[in-house]
Amino acid sequence: MQRIGLIIVGDEILSGKRADKHLSKVIEILSARGMRLHWAHYVGDDRAAITELLRRTFSADDVVFSCGGIGATPDDHTRQAAAAALGLPLVRHPEAVAAIEARFGAEAYPNRVLMAEFPEGATIVPNTVNNVAAFSIRDHHFFPGFPQMAWPMLDWVLETHYPDLRREPDVERAMLVRDAGESQLLALMNENVLRFPRVQLFSLPSFVADGSRRLELGVRGPRAEVERAFEHLRAGVAASGFPFEPIEP
Repeated sequence: MQRIGLIIVGDEILSGKRADKHLSKVIEILSARGMRLHWAHYVGDDRAAITELLRRTFSADDVVFSCGGIGATPDDHTRQAAAAALGLPLVRHPEAVAAIEARFGAEAYPNRVLMAEFPEGATIVPNTVNNVAAFSIRDHHFFPGFPQMAWPMLDWVLETHYPDLRREPDVERAMLVRDAGESQLLALMNENVLRFPRVQLFSLPSFVADGSRRLELGVRGPRAEVERAFEHLRAGVAASGFPFEPIEP
């Protein structure tokens, strides 16, 4: 399966003026299809920085979703950065222009129509909210920063371009281990990872007010292998003598 990445653009996120909602929602949308997010980047409204980031991602084989910065105001740089990263000109996409004209009529000019300028060769992503299309090029898909527009566009792209990436959703099994530190169970964890390479192990330590330790230890992945991997962990923790209890899914 291709790796999937997310780019979130905007000074308002990095300054704290607005809280990001995209990361958790994208993870949710992908998880419902048995897919996962492999990486995410936040970047401000800096054309050079966005261009450099996109040069790196275009050179890889990842599917990339980008939210933010595709408007026509001076602080929007994503369309221009995508074109620069690919060494392509910005051109007006006729379908995007027609959609803007249909929505705004004469008010499409001179400014709104600028949002129909995409890197040459791009295809459009329909916008059911206001008819101002987003765009896709080379497994990169660029959406507005507005969640009510971006998330339906992500659904549309996944259904239209990547139906073959859908899998049965992963399952998770975990236990709460008491009085144990990660180092005391490290050999068991390493053995689990070697035995079950298609399963992702996770270990989340925490301390409580009385000074005791808690460790959430579990595995995530395909159902059949998760059950086997979790039983291996359960047996190993039981043999170690640490008290534990399963965490219900």
